[in-house]
Amino acid sequence: MPVVPPETQTQIDIKDENGWTRGITFMMLAVIAIPTFVIGVVAVVALLNNNSASSEVSVQVELSEFKIAMSSSAVQPGDITFQIKNSGTVAHNFVIPKLSVRSEMINPGESTSVVVPGVAVGDYEINCEVSGHLAAGMKTMFIVSTDAPSSDSHVMASGEVMNSMTAMSWQEMDAKMAEVALKFPAKTEGLGNSELSPIIDDDGYKVFNLTASIIKWEVEQGKFVEGWAYNGQIPGPILRANVGDKIRIVLKNELPESTSLHLHGVRVPNAMDGVDPYTQSPIEPGQSFSYEFTALEPAVGMYHSHHNAQVQVPNGLAGALLIGDWKDLGMKSASGRLPDTDGKADQEVVMVLNDSGTIGLSLNGKSFPATAPYTLKVGETMLVHYFNEGSLTHPMHLHQPSGLVVAHDGAPLEYPFWADTLNVAPGERWTVAYTAKDAGVWAWHCHILTHAETPTGMRYMVTALIVSAK
Repeated sequence: MPVVPPETQTQIDIKDENGWTRGITFMMLAVIAIPTFVIGVVAVVALLNNNSASSEVSVQVELSEFKIAMSSSAVQPGDITFQIKNSGTVAHNFVIPKLSVRSEMINPGESTSVVVPGVAVGDYEINCEVSGHLAAGMKTMFIVSTDAPSSDSHVMASGEVMNSMTAMSWQEMDAKMAEVALKFPAKTEGLGNSELSPIIDDDGYKVFNLTASIIKWEVEQGKFVEGWAYNGQIPGPILRANVGDKIRIVLKNELPESTSLHLHGVRVPNAMDGVDPYTQSPIEPGQSFSYEFTALEPAVGMYHSHHNAQVQVPNGLAGALLIGDWKDLGMKSASGRLPDTDGKADQEVVMVLNDSGTIGLSLNGKSFPATAPYTLKVGETMLVHYFNEGSLTHPMHLHQPSGLVVAHDGAPLEYPFWADTLNVAPGERWTVAYTAKDAGVWAWHCHILTHAETPTGMRYMVTALIVSAK
């Protein structure tokens, strides 16, 4: 056995001691590290679980005229992301007044997200603050409750897209569209635009008696709303007079609030303009007021409320006032440019457009398939007065024939023009002469497509012109 020098043995002993020390140190560190690692793992798992439990939840919101649709109306308290899309045709915003939450203005077709952290238990109104939209019914309630389902098929993780039609096959869509179309014209209670015959008073005035009241109005089959009506109909009755007539319109107020009557597009003395408190006091519930004037010139006029009008008018308080023989005036303006067989207008039609309030998107107070069809024979002419009593512009389109626009706001045009689609802005009246050329059933609708069709078929501002052979 070899002899190890003392100095070498000392080096070996030091190395062994260093190795042993390092080993013990490593083992001690390992003993300390293992529980630390376990604690760390537990913490990470807990953190992941907590993140999973409080993962960002998104509620889908759709804005349109004039309503707010949500994928869920109740969720549990916590952080909420509202994914908002404007499916309407005008700008809207998203407001939660109680939380002082407000989105930017959202243009038609655009989307945005609003994150609201730490929403507490409570009931929250959501609305649009664009002038007139809230009053037109653009609001809904959102409930935050611990009793709300923690997992809802309609409340989705951030990034998912809600599409209620994804489960519908094209065959099912076709069947639903056909089902709706075949209901036209669906029967409903109530009919607007009936003509009101005047009473001739002893002083020579033609007297039209109107009563404003709230009624149940069937907009479409089975859908009854709280309508605000003149003489129990929406639109109110058509009033007709001749140039030179002395006219008295007596309005009785049976509403739960005050009202007034403005004769829009009709030349009247200032005292008869119906703008309280300037030209008169409001007509309080139970009271009446007489509007008197002499018809000085032809007019395609409206009569409608001018008191809380953003509620009263779209809810139904509107009607047509025609002064003069517009069948004759319209054909004179056409100056023989129509392919009419006898040079005479065979029909005169009043079509009142609406898009808001309790009545909503409608033609003469009805929504397709409950709208009324029109009929002509080839070679006959129909004179149509479009009245827009809504809040949006509506491009009205008759599939055939093209129309000759003969008057605007009750003034015959010096240069009539042809149009198959005509924009009718709020408050406007356009008069168009249509002469039937080809037999068939021709669709007639607003050309803002969401005002005329849904994934389950035609709706709202749609009717038809049925043309038969001579």
